[in-house]
Amino acid sequence: MTGPTALNRARRATELAALAEGDPVDVIVIGGGITGAGIALDAATRGLNVALVEKHDLAFGTSRWSSKLVHGGLRYLATGNIGIARRSAIERGILMTRNAPHLVKAMPQLVPLLPTMGRASRALVRTGFVAGDALRRLAGTSASTLPRSRRVDARRTAELAPTVRTEGLDGGFLAYDGQLIDDARLVTAVARTAAQHGAHILTRVSAGAADATSVRLTDQLTGDSFDASARVVINAAGVWAGDLDPALTLRPSRGTHLVFDAEAFGNPTAALTIPIPGELNRFVFAMPEQLGRVYLGLTDEDAPGPIPDVPQPTPGEIDFLLDTVNTALATELTTGDVRGAYAGLRPLIDTGEGHTADVSREHAVVESASGVISIIGGKLTEYRYMAQDVVDRALQLRGLGAPGCRTANLPLVGAPANPVATLRSEHALPSSLVARFGAEAPNVIARARCSHPTEPVADGIDVIRAEFEYAVTHEGALSADDVLDRRTRIGLVAEDRARAAEVAAEMIAEFGEAE
Repeated sequence: MTGPTALNRARRATELAALAEGDPVDVIVIGGGITGAGIALDAATRGLNVALVEKHDLAFGTSRWSSKLVHGGLRYLATGNIGIARRSAIERGILMTRNAPHLVKAMPQLVPLLPTMGRASRALVRTGFVAGDALRRLAGTSASTLPRSRRVDARRTAELAPTVRTEGLDGGFLAYDGQLIDDARLVTAVARTAAQHGAHILTRVSAGAADATSVRLTDQLTGDSFDASARVVINAAGVWAGDLDPALTLRPSRGTHLVFDAEAFGNPTAALTIPIPGELNRFVFAMPEQLGRVYLGLTDEDAPGPIPDVPQPTPGEIDFLLDTVNTALATELTTGDVRGAYAGLRPLIDTGEGHTADVSREHAVVESASGVISIIGGKLTEYRYMAQDVVDRALQLRGLGAPGCRTANLPLVGAPANPVATLRSEHALPSSLVARFGAEAPNVIARARCSHPTEPVADGIDVIRAEFEYAVTHEGALSADDVLDRRTRIGLVAEDRARAAEVAAEMIAEFGEAE
């Protein structure tokens, strides 16, 4: 092993064997998305013995398919849900200033004032942005972290979003929200920080036959099964939570994004924010992202039926996103411009009829008849608060003593204040590496044993070979898919995935065996 935060095949083998042999565990968490990782971190930092099990890989499900936004809750304020709006703004501030300032940055959101946008709609957007400023102040987030909203002229609007329609353009409204460099990287950072505090993070381990104090676990790599005991079993399986407790009623909602080359939008520096025709308080966003991409989203569609491992966008959703964004562009985008697409399922609580966009994003903590404690619903921005809530409730229900939550002021791996030692690297650090790893970036190169560690994994892709190695030796990647699709987002574009696949396979072969 290579340090307390390092996740790899060797550590997995050691910790899984100890669990199978009956090592005492206070909490077993089922699910390796952002909610499960957050619960593992919360419980571990309270001094509890924790094991997290995930059937696939970290961030395999919904947690990697988001818009990569840390929302301040403005949308919920507009619908009168003041509680979730305020909590979202508070949690955004915690992430941006304390937990993960290296992963969450201020993202400018630009609403162009085009002739198709009437006076009432403009007033509504401006009022919303002013309310967002008030919400930011209420949450204690300074304007140096998230600048105040303002109006900009037509010239500045075109500079921020070069392909915007300029005929009749009357400037734009500019506001700011939080943007993740990547949602899957946040999950990995939370899981590794939990490991830093002693949690066992066990991927490729499925769970079944769970009750209040035990769960049947199966190693997906070997097929071996055993019963593990704990004082608390928490179901954080997201849209799959009903597989463990059929009494849970979820209403999955599909959100789809399209992936473009940034050049298709003129290499924008702000997220172009376009009101959806005929809708109040709903927008489509074209967001500048890492690897020279723009992600266009987001849909909100009912997704009944069996839950797929990897949801797929529908042709209707693709057309909807293109039609909406084209209302604001000078040059029409077509399906030929789309480089990739992805869809995720929101684990909404079923509240009956109505459009899924109107279903509350609140979460619920539920104790099943079997004694398993489940957390359902919620949203990525509130993962830390949700984890605190479910651990508090679990301790209360089981009569367990433990200190209070510590995560509000806890820097994740990669945050400058995290105490993991930073090594020196003789190589210059690429800005893209620092954006993905923060203060840990020097370690990625300094610990590399592969040949040509600072060379890109493929021409035109700003991911270096050392990052692939680090994914295997420190971030728990057990397969090339883990490296391409979750530790990096190269896999979102099929052509790029094919070009980088050989290097990913090379790193798995060289560094992926248990020691």
